[in-house]
Amino acid sequence: MRRHIRARWLEMLILLPAVALLGQTQSPVTAIQCGKFFDGRTLALQENVTVLIRGNRISAVGKSVPIPADAKVIDLRQATVMPGLIDCHTHMFLQGIDYDQLLLKKSLQYRAIWATVSARKTLLAGFTTIRDLETEGAWYGDVALRDAINDGLVIGPRMQCATRALSVTGGYSPYGYSPDLTIPKGAQIADGVDGVRKAVREQLANGADLIKIYVDHRRRGMTNPDMLTAWPTFSLDEVRAIVEEAAKVEAKVAAHVYASATAQTAIQAGVASLEHGIYLDDVTFKMMAEKNVYWVPTLMAYLQFMDDPKVSPERRRLMTGTTERHRETFQRALKLPVKIAFGTDLDGQELGWMVKYGMAPLVALRSATSVAAELMGWQDRVGTLEADKLADVVAVKGDPTQDISEMTRVVFVMKDGVVYKDAFHGPSDHHDP
Repeated sequence: MRRHIRARWLEMLILLPAVALLGQTQSPVTAIQCGKFFDGRTLALQENVTVLIRGNRISAVGKSVPIPADAKVIDLRQATVMPGLIDCHTHMFLQGIDYDQLLLKKSLQYRAIWATVSARKTLLAGFTTIRDLETEGAWYGDVALRDAINDGLVIGPRMQCATRALSVTGGYSPYGYSPDLTIPKGAQIADGVDGVRKAVREQLANGADLIKIYVDHRRRGMTNPDMLTAWPTFSLDEVRAIVEEAAKVEAKVAAHVYASATAQTAIQAGVASLEHGIYLDDVTFKMMAEKNVYWVPTLMAYLQFMDDPKVSPERRRLMTGTTERHRETFQRALKLPVKIAFGTDLDGQELGWMVKYGMAPLVALRSATSVAAELMGWQDRVGTLEADKLADVVAVKGDPTQDISEMTRVVFVMKDGVVYKDAFHGPSDHHDP
């Protein structure tokens, strides 16, 4: 009897490769019928387009695509269909509570559980791909989350991870504690060319897809009344060393920055993107265009404080000045050949503010699709709806070119050919265990 069981197991093991191959050759076919259609690149909506999907990839897109008899048909003819959205600046481990409490009172385990909830919400909001730009003291938790999503343990967007981020001694929160205490910092601290090279190598060895740096930041005891005016951190040589180390494994560098002088240091060193950039001038934007450096403005990161009841009237007054400068900088950038990629810094109605400040709706959507994919270096797989791309598809009921707030009411989400949300047709393909 035991020999018989052993023989059956051996037979099954021999057959497994053939069974797997059979599954690949008989991939299910899905046809999505679209009402209005945005391909992620063309600045005009099309109508009556069909997207044909085999397995997890798009096989054909067009108005006259034949639908196979055995295809599963998803009728979205009453919706506007577009590629899965991409957030180039977000933090799954930053949950919007007081920063010091987050680092000092919440365990890493608790924050990891919270991050899985954030990942699920992010996907169901239509963001199928993200750059997670730092865990804010949660070490390499984003790598674990990325891998758990890829392994199917939890649901969430496709991720690029920046892990711990880098700043200098005295250049990162929390501030103001006794020097007798060892207080964890929200970023990894590294100083000098050798120090930053080692830190980059550590992060890459532990799973980082890209490196984030702070080229300016607030410091303890600052007296400038604008709380977001920051001081320089890394030298040009240090930033160059960071970029060089990352480039050895084809990893990009994203630079948190507010001011033009420090932004120009980052540009000269070869970073891929500038994050926030509230006070960037036209000379800096010209340098960015020449060096193909992207800007991720994250308008909502600062606007969200304006409605926070915990913010004092004095700080709200100061923040009003900051948000006005940010608006003015954004509106100047719209007139220049600067590549603007979408990022929220956490969540919020970023697309709405981009449009309110003068960006055309489809240009804003392009910033969150094809432009964002190019920044990430993933333009070969996401960002547009065309043949051979991954089947990441979202839809809204209305027309976002007429009302951009439609993007806050996503009704259909597909990632990798799997439906996670479908308000039109009931339960999704995906079921939580």
